[in-house]
Amino acid sequence: MQSRTSPRIPSRLLTLGLSCTLAIAPGAWAADPADTFNRLLDQAVTHEHLPGIAMAVVEDGEVVFTGTRGERQAGQGEAINPDTLFKIASNSKAMTAALLARLVDRGLLRWDDPVIKYLPQFRMHDPWVTQQMQVRDLLIHNSGLGLGAGDLMLWPEPNRFTRQDIIAGLAHLKPVTSFRSGYAYDNLMYVVAGEVAAAAGGKPYDQLLREEVFVPLGMDRCQVGAWSVTAVGNVAQPHARKDGRSVVHGADGDLSPDLTSMAAGGIRCSLRDMTRWMQVLLDPARVPGWLGAVQRRALWTAHMPMPLGERQRRWDDAHVSAYGYGWRLSDMDGQWKVAHTGTLSGMYSSLALLPDRKVGVVILINSDAEDARTALMQAALKHYTAPDDGADVEHYLSLLAQERAGRREAGQVRPDTRARRPAPLRTTAAAQGRYRDPWLGEALLCPQQGTLRFSVAKSPRLRGQVMQLGERWLVQWDTLGADAEPWLQLQPGAPPTLTLAAIDPEIDFSYDYQDLHFSRVGDCP
Repeated sequence: MQSRTSPRIPSRLLTLGLSCTLAIAPGAWAADPADTFNRLLDQAVTHEHLPGIAMAVVEDGEVVFTGTRGERQAGQGEAINPDTLFKIASNSKAMTAALLARLVDRGLLRWDDPVIKYLPQFRMHDPWVTQQMQVRDLLIHNSGLGLGAGDLMLWPEPNRFTRQDIIAGLAHLKPVTSFRSGYAYDNLMYVVAGEVAAAAGGKPYDQLLREEVFVPLGMDRCQVGAWSVTAVGNVAQPHARKDGRSVVHGADGDLSPDLTSMAAGGIRCSLRDMTRWMQVLLDPARVPGWLGAVQRRALWTAHMPMPLGERQRRWDDAHVSAYGYGWRLSDMDGQWKVAHTGTLSGMYSSLALLPDRKVGVVILINSDAEDARTALMQAALKHYTAPDDGADVEHYLSLLAQERAGRREAGQVRPDTRARRPAPLRTTAAAQGRYRDPWLGEALLCPQQGTLRFSVAKSPRLRGQVMQLGERWLVQWDTLGADAEPWLQLQPGAPPTLTLAAIDPEIDFSYDYQDLHFSRVGDCP
């Protein structure tokens, strides 16, 4: 066990919002697992000011803890319960992989089939890669594309890109490494995988997922495709922190649309659904015959090595990291760990399994809450992998704060842009016009009501005012935060071009501005 320099938690009385109060000694876990997990859950809620959260723990295949806190929508008084729907984001990928595994089991496709067998229109930038790309390659982030390449066709939502737009856009995304030579997380390939499943299964992806995964596993509340939010009900809304409080950000309308991203990150499920999902994954006897042993092993086989992070080494004493089909695989204190996270604006999820122990933990949060998710999952798993440790959520939150402080000292911080001013129209006339990027499509850099505006035609939330800071321009988005803002630079030429670059060094990788190259195609309307 690694030594820690931060202090152990002091003795204290912790009120858990239950009918009892528990005294927890330093460095010790409560005898009842539910007491321990209630304490950890309350720490996460209190320290990170979460509007709502749901958490469940499975031990030896049985549910030993279910806990919910907060509201579906802050201030509305509607409590979260085990049936509340959350966006599970990239935890959808494991379900897409399971669907494909079911089709392999049924003989409807093979993992080594070429993608063009099912999608003849599929093209990568390199024709050789187009021919060689197999179904299995779609799931393991080895395409050669850069981190999050093309994600601006998926997010921010809502937008007007279709799955066919995604497939067509791939041909214009230039690789940054050779095919199968390394790992770089990729969402677009999972969109393609969903279309492969639909072609092989002879039905739309959402219908197949319901028939092949949700129904046989009893995941009754999970939603995919288009569905009525009003009719289904009990749906958590995404939140962000603003002026010291949680506010709804990107609320649902009456209808949840058929999201282009659903195979990569567009599924919603309840805590009860996700608990059932964990139980079946940990114990195939719960649903005999749902997935054969060969395909179960395929899902959790290390198909692509992943970089082993310094945090994994320090926190988990980890030695191995790899990607399976829709899952991250690693070791934690000498135990096998299978896990994934999910991140969307205002919604965070995490699911981790210790298969040899038949242990699983799932966390669903309706807020931007990366630290809470990380610290709570880590503390919960340590209950099983290092039971004498006793490090809690507060401990891991303090370590995350230390990491951020280290980055600040190293200068890895967002530059101060508060001195920005609206870019003068008279000095930007040469740059104004209609532009086009090969995969993101048309954009305007044009005057509107006395200001210079930048807007992407197919992505309504990529619209904002052009500001000037010194000699540089930046885009101040109308509905996105400052952490998503890019620099905007004009490159003279025939025709002139526009490029975008992230301002914040810790920007979400899905804002892949570096992959854009806008060429001028005409005058402003």
